[in-house]
Amino acid sequence: MKPSMHTKLTQLARRLEEIDGLLSHEDATRDLNRFRTLSQERAEIEPVVARFHDYNRAQADALSAQELLSDPDMRTLAEEELHAARARSESLEEELQKLLLPRDPNDERNVFLEIRAGTGGDESALFAGDLLRMYLRYAERHRWQTELASSNESDLGGYKEVIVRIVGAGAYSKLKFESGGHRVQRVPETEAQGRIHTSACTVAVLPEADEIDDVKIDPTEIRIDVYRASGAGGQHVNKTESAVRITHLPAGTVVECQDDRSQHKNKERAMKILAARIKDQQQRAQQAKEASTRKSLIGSGDRSERIRTYNFPQGRVTDHRINLTLYKIDQIMDGDLEELGAALTAEFQAEQLAALGETA
Repeated sequence: MKPSMHTKLTQLARRLEEIDGLLSHEDATRDLNRFRTLSQERAEIEPVVARFHDYNRAQADALSAQELLSDPDMRTLAEEELHAARARSESLEEELQKLLLPRDPNDERNVFLEIRAGTGGDESALFAGDLLRMYLRYAERHRWQTELASSNESDLGGYKEVIVRIVGAGAYSKLKFESGGHRVQRVPETEAQGRIHTSACTVAVLPEADEIDDVKIDPTEIRIDVYRASGAGGQHVNKTESAVRITHLPAGTVVECQDDRSQHKNKERAMKILAARIKDQQQRAQQAKEASTRKSLIGSGDRSERIRTYNFPQGRVTDHRINLTLYKIDQIMDGDLEELGAALTAEFQAEQLAALGETA
């Protein structure tokens, strides 16, 4: 193990002891915000320190076995134990490397998931509806809460645009690699001659911003318009101006919300989405600077990049960033994204390790 890595792990072990002492103090809960912060820090550090202790034990076992090699009666057993201890040490060191990789500060945040129909007309809107169902089923598997923030339905079903807020631990960490262009190849229901059509949708996964801490929105830089909601809703639609449109003038970003009957709730949702978009723009600008030094295939979040193709006739889904093809399209469209997510995360971690190796 590199000395710098050992030093970092030793510091974390000491910090865990320090946090345990602070949390066990009789006045620990007097300041609840500090208590929560320390508890969260402990939850992040403890698994790393536990693995470090495992590594130290494996190293000690290897040293003990090494000392027994000089005893003829114990030599065979000692060689077996030495081999096992070294293998365990190597495995634990690799795991510790991944645990020490820089954490994305947004990983535990809730997200706004935006899906927009692209090329392909009505079929693209229908596919947007299918993608929405896929992500809602995925959220359901993780027992996350979901709420419709904004939607613009198409005439034949599906959505021209739909935004969903997903609330749950680690939502952004699980969904952040979904941003980009999603292409579908299938025979539309409206296709009489059975020809395969290709259409596309764009997905954006935005970590929910804390407007107070993360994004400063100058009230003089936004314009708020209210208007009557369109679509289903009966007489209520024609009588009240509950729909809200917020325009961020410097960036030209426009957010509309009309799905709730309350103007206040629509405005609140629109402000949250606006804050998330501004935060996302800032984050992508930072990533663009980093990408000029080193290209990241997984974490670029480029909306124009085609990241995945769903081919229904062949029953396959291909992620183009990592050249992974899975012949389980029905399961994936039903929200089984675990295999895709694990492969993307593993590739991203490999990129991070390679970057650390270059700078070490």
